[in-house]
Amino acid sequence: MSTDLLKSSAAELREVVGLTVAKLESIAGEPDLAKRPSPLKWSRKEILGHLIDSACNNQQKFVRMMQQNDLKFPGYQQDQWVLLQNWALADYANMVTLWKTYNQHIAWLIENVDPKHLDNTITINDTGPFTLKFIMPDYVEHLKHHVKQIFPDMDLQNKFENVYNA
Repeated sequence: MSTDLLKSSAAELREVVGLTVAKLESIAGEPDLAKRPSPLKWSRKEILGHLIDSACNNQQKFVRMMQQNDLKFPGYQQDQWVLLQNWALADYANMVTLWKTYNQHIAWLIENVDPKHLDNTITINDTGPFTLKFIMPDYVEHLKHHVKQIFPDMDLQNKFENVYNA
């Protein structure tokens, strides 16, 4: 049952990434991509940068959880990550390519996880535990949540809830 959910999550991730990449490429020349709507809200480029950071962090979680049960994992200061990497000034085409490629790999990882690891748990900043079979589909929901922030008119439903206290 869990492997069907994961295969479905991987397929959905590929579909959402494919649709989103086309939209991201279509806005490449827009002058306000790096403009924040308010001082405490990320720009569309910064949201994309956060999604790259999220892919990086989640790939680490997934692989480490396959190696070890009851993993203790640090959270990450997402606002600081966005600022320190200066996503607002990064090359947009490279960002889109990196996000696409990283998520293609994550989809591969999700659909090929050995079922014996699915009940392995992780605690993030003393919050949890969460199973691998929960955090893999939750990653896809998180991604859709932020894609919807970049493209509010995009027909994406998501069930994301921030259960990690991030």
